[in-house]
Amino acid sequence: MAQGEAPIKQAVKWIDDQLRDNPTADRMKLVDEASRRFDLTPLDADFLLRHLAQRRKETNRPEKS
Repeated sequence: MAQGEAPIKQAVKWIDDQLRDNPTADRMKLVDEASRRFDLTPLDADFLLRHLAQRRKETNRPEKS
């Protein structure tokens, strides 16, 4: 991770890496761990939850024929 990179970006990358290694990981636990690891604000944690929920919707969306 780049030194000058914003903590929220670092957290998103870290969570993506964790989910790549373990797709069934508990997302709430990952956000909690990222919040502590990257010293995120409650607003940042809320953003991460919304970001993960949005990505999950996009991933589970059926493809159009």
